[in-house]
Parts: sequence; structure tokens; C-alpha cells
Amino acid sequence: MFFISLIQVAYLIAFATMHSFLASKQVKSLVWRIFGPGMDRWYMTFFTIFAVITFLPLAILLLLFPGRKLYVIRSPWRWLMVGVQLLSAAWIVKGFTDSWHRFSVSQQLSKSKEAKPLAPRGVYCYVRDPFLISGLLGMWMTPFMTTKLLVTYLLASIYLYLGSLHWEKRLLAQFGKEYADYQKKVPRMIPWKGNQCPWTNKK
Repeated sequence: MFFISLIQVAYLIAFATMHSFLASKQVKSLVWRIFGPGMDRWYMTFFTIFAVITFLPLAILLLLFPGRKLYVIRSPWRWLMVGVQLLSAAWIVKGFTDSWHRFSVSQQLSKSKEAKPLAPRGVYCYVRDPFLISGLLGMWMTPFMTTKLLVTYLLASIYLYLGSLHWEKRLLAQFGKEYADYQKKVPRMIPWKGNQCPWTNKK
């Protein structure tokens, strides 16, 4: 079982490395030079499908070798946790549909004078990174836990947080002071301030 754990950790590291590589500006610039502006329509779709396919071997490994059971939450609390997971999934979907500023490759590669204004909308009026809180809740609200699952969740949580910091740096470089002002007004992942979309009109 120790060998399985090593494989699990190594696969998670490899998955995170490949995920970050495909999300890098260098790779997107290369794809842009090859395919041109049309890549905006399919790059995120390809990226998502690739992530799902490459995650499947790890999911199968966890199903075959789940490790020692640590706990199982009983009803009715388990259904409350599952409900939170479903809400988190819906939040992720909204994170994608409202995120032109986050995933528009053409905007990421454009020069500052050609870039559109930030103009946050939807879930981004409440949090700067909806994927961080949704990912954490989606994992840790699982109503059961095993040793292998715990290792996966711990490493994935670290990766999500570091990835959030990386995205913030990228968006700050893209939008400059406009994004710096946005950071001051809108929380990173907990929507405790409510709707902050009118922040652009405030003095």
C-alpha cells in the first residue's frame, strides 16, 4: 500500500505540473501563433477535457485502493454535505460562464492598450476566485474519508491555493491598477461583502 501511495503522490504532482504547463502564457502564445484568434473558442474546452481525461487514472486508483476508512458521516448530515457539493458545482459552472476576463486567451496575450476593461460580472462581483472556494468545499464536504482520499485532498488543496495566487499575479499583470482596486474591494474566496459590482463607480 505504501507503493500505491507513492504512485498516487507522483501522479498528482505530474497532473499539477501538466495542468500548469498548459495554462502557462508561453504555451498559449505558441498555440496562438499556430492557430490564431480562433483558439479562444476551443482552447478552454480542450483544456477542460484534457484535465478530466488525465484525472481518470487517479480516480480509478482511488476506487481500487481507497485505503483505510477514517470516517463516514451518517444521515441527515451526509445529505447536507452533498447539497453543499452540488451548490459548489453550480458555483463552478457560473465561474466559467462569467469569466471572460479570466480565460480569454486573446485578452491575456493582447497588449495593455488593446485589452478590454476588467468589468467583473456574476460570481466575480462576490469573490475573485470562485474556483478556490468551490474546489475546497467540493472536496472536504465529501461525507466519507479514507487515507488515500485524505492525501489527495490535502495535495489538491495546496495546489488550488497556489494556483489561485498564480492567477492573481497573471490578472494583476493583465489589468494593472484596475485589478489592484478590484482586489481591495472583492474578497478572494468567501463572499462576505455581498455584491461588489458597483465598486467601479465608487469614488
